[in-house]
Amino acid sequence: MMMMMRLQFSLALFLITFSCVSFESNANDQQHLEGFLSCLQKKSSKDNTLISTIIYTPKNTSFKSALDFYIQNTKFFAPETPKPVAILTPETESQIQSAIFCGKKHGLEMRIRSGGHDFEGNSYVSQVPFFVLDMFNFRSISVNVESKTAWIGAGATLGETYYGIYDKAKTLAFPGGYCPTVGIGGFISGGGYGALTREFGLAADNVVDARIIDANGRILDRESMGEDLFWAIRGGIGSNFGVILSYKVKLVDVPEYVTAFNIVRTTEQNAAELIHKWQNVVSQLPLKLTLSLVIFSGVSPQTGKPTALVIFAGVYRDGGAEKLLQIMDDQFPELGLKKEDLLEMLWIQYFPFHMAQPFDKPKEFLTSRVPPFKFSFAGKSDFLHEPISVEGVEKILNKISELPPFNAQMEWTHFGGGIMDKFPESETPFPHRKTLIMLFESANWAPNDSSDVAETRKNWVKSLHNIVGEYVLHKNPRYAYANYRDYDLGINNPHGETTIEQAKKWGIPYFKDNFDRLVKVKNQVDPENFFRNEQSFPVFPAHSEL
Repeated sequence: MMMMMRLQFSLALFLITFSCVSFESNANDQQHLEGFLSCLQKKSSKDNTLISTIIYTPKNTSFKSALDFYIQNTKFFAPETPKPVAILTPETESQIQSAIFCGKKHGLEMRIRSGGHDFEGNSYVSQVPFFVLDMFNFRSISVNVESKTAWIGAGATLGETYYGIYDKAKTLAFPGGYCPTVGIGGFISGGGYGALTREFGLAADNVVDARIIDANGRILDRESMGEDLFWAIRGGIGSNFGVILSYKVKLVDVPEYVTAFNIVRTTEQNAAELIHKWQNVVSQLPLKLTLSLVIFSGVSPQTGKPTALVIFAGVYRDGGAEKLLQIMDDQFPELGLKKEDLLEMLWIQYFPFHMAQPFDKPKEFLTSRVPPFKFSFAGKSDFLHEPISVEGVEKILNKISELPPFNAQMEWTHFGGGIMDKFPESETPFPHRKTLIMLFESANWAPNDSSDVAETRKNWVKSLHNIVGEYVLHKNPRYAYANYRDYDLGINNPHGETTIEQAKKWGIPYFKDNFDRLVKVKNQVDPENFFRNEQSFPVFPAHSEL
């Protein structure tokens, strides 16, 4: 009884205080919020949970810091960016169920945030009244060494996941990406690629079970959700269908020690010819050798003039320096890799090394939820099915050299010649299986740069994207990666229905023929479209045929 009285008093005081505080919002938002909070009060009284301790509203002094901490693209710090009426940081599953129930009842959109890396701010920005469900408390990592599996909370970061696994088994790993602060929930549910993709497939390919809360508040696992929904949340963006609580993943074998290198070549050092050669040999490299490219704008050490800096980033997981040198001498001698370029390190040290960060303390780097860099950026993605000519690469490098040092970035990740080729496009919603190389094109600017600088950078990315477009095989539609969300492809109507044809503008580039199946799953599991956003799958009236 005392516990319930405390709950009621605490949240009642919270509501009274809120109503007496003026903040930047309209009357409609305040009406939505008051009803939402009142609903949560009633639900928390029944569940014996102290909801007030996990709610932030604009009246809280910590609201801005709670919102901004997981905004990884600082362009969304701008005052004109729409703000949520509340941020919820649930600690229990019942609190998430309450948030869904009350959000539906009071007409608030829910945006689900894991790591906050969405390119368009989709997990914390909306044009209609909304609240953010921040999953950072759901970051448990439970490793079963014997079965080589792990349950990973949706709020865990990649870095926390890698170290959590390493702490239990030095030679087991999860095939994820490079950036340590990316959230597991979003990463897996969009596909997820990285250093181990050619050997073990996408992150989503290694999911064997999941737990999700649907629009009706039911907690489902693979068996109870059914294979259609389980298929959809492994590459079809899980937040379209519910709140992902955790994923159970297969772990893969890695050596305790690896051999790695990051070597730089410039335009003056025949970088264009080297990139062209790399494209032609990369699919023949051993599966245990990952060799990716990262290109930055920079200054030439040879001439002191603007140039493109091309980093050849490699990690070899099947032997030491001598064996790696033999492979490179046989297949890519033009790179001129030397023994002094190579470093032997623990597998867990490779991630900070790849990010050009000190790698002597990998735990600190991987478990920090503060990213090593934070800036404003715009980006786009592409898939190459055949090599770009030397002349084409030169055009790309010249374009990159236009921006100030490190303000332009382009990543080249090789998919071809590995396990990805063996999956049908319908294996998961991610269809871009038979791709030679995946590209990511981006430009960045400082948070305090002018709006003119920001607009110039955005237009520059579009210009680079147009150059790359001359060399992609599929031009209409031109394919893109769903985890690199791009509103230029098209968005849904913020109010009212979105037609299937309208949604196809962004849906086909991301999902190809898998789009139709994803729409069907959406209509089966969320026919009232509670889990909606600018690029969520459309739903139809009850009488429509799917």
